[in-house]
Amino acid sequence: MKIINNSILSILSITALLLLFSCGGGHTDGDGHNHGDEAEAGAHAGEEEHQEGEIHLTPEQIKTMNIQFGGVSQIKINGFVSATGTLGLPPNALTSVSAKASGFIKDSKKYVEGMYVKKGVVMAYLENPEFIQHQREYLETAAELTYLRQELERQQTLVDANAGVKKNLQKLQSEVGVKTATLKGIGKQLAYLGINVSGLSPDNIVERIAILAPMTGYITSIKMHDGMYVAPELELMEIVNEDHLHLELDVFEKDIAQVKEGQRISYTVPALGNTVYEGEVNIIGKEFNTANKTVRIHGHLEKVRSKFIKDLFIEAKIWLTDQTVQAVPEKAIIKDGASSYVYVANDQQGGDEVKFEKLRVVPGVTDKGFTSVKLIDPVPDGMKIVTEGAFFVYAQSKAGELKHEH
Repeated sequence: MKIINNSILSILSITALLLLFSCGGGHTDGDGHNHGDEAEAGAHAGEEEHQEGEIHLTPEQIKTMNIQFGGVSQIKINGFVSATGTLGLPPNALTSVSAKASGFIKDSKKYVEGMYVKKGVVMAYLENPEFIQHQREYLETAAELTYLRQELERQQTLVDANAGVKKNLQKLQSEVGVKTATLKGIGKQLAYLGINVSGLSPDNIVERIAILAPMTGYITSIKMHDGMYVAPELELMEIVNEDHLHLELDVFEKDIAQVKEGQRISYTVPALGNTVYEGEVNIIGKEFNTANKTVRIHGHLEKVRSKFIKDLFIEAKIWLTDQTVQAVPEKAIIKDGASSYVYVANDQQGGDEVKFEKLRVVPGVTDKGFTSVKLIDPVPDGMKIVTEGAFFVYAQSKAGELKHEH
């Protein structure tokens, strides 16, 4: 049941007015507020007929405060199972940015956590003299291979004319094979580093390579800066993609039997406000967590979703099938400390005042303005429940308590 915290101010205002009227009459200036005075005793004689704790309102007060009466309704209320968890991502929606070789970070871009980046954008550059050496080896091997292929072609011509030595031809064929494999290996290594060898020449050798974003998404962590020496095993950044964002909820053992695939989920992210978002139960986990007695539930999200912040806590309700229950309007229930109750009265009784009584209840699920209730005691014959204005009756009871203390 929803508790209106700012209602305390209203209670104090109403109580002050009631006390003012109850204590303001029957005294004159300078009488010392003497309760022993016979005239004042007569003025309070009617009040003493009410026992302490009773609540009485006049028909005029009931009309002014628009107090309405009704009974317990039999309505369908959508019950729910409470769950907590986080917004999760599948393993392929998260990636680490790392260097493809050892080297020094140079010209890192001014990215910060939370920024959106597209796949292939340059995050920083990596410098290492070995990059120059690898390109030199590639060019040298390519030149040697060109010479060997020319020599192989010459020897082949001689052998075909019975003027050459077949052994020399076979040796050249072997050397061409080795150099070809070496050249392709170095080329693959350079291509892995991001160096295009198709137009590589002694005039365009590069000393640094680009570190690129491997995936489109949001940066969740940055662990690099200019001048930093890094190795391939070091994570420099982390990027997440929200396209497959889902709910990861933990449901207690006692509730798991009520959860079914396809049930509606509503959830909030307390750190980001009170906005309620929607989802749907997609997968019910098969593993029981013995530490906290829960089962993991995965849920799909609707198109309108909350802002994603990794590992941020969420509260959720998994809605169950509609059930017909006893219910009263949500505003009819008053919570005072650990107790909850409703007010009842005979709205048809005659006289100058209507007497109100309170009945303890056990509130349940609230849905669409109604709260399911279990009555600890039945409603007395001839009485009805206060369905509108219960808060004013509650304020009157507090005013009565203060008046007796006075």
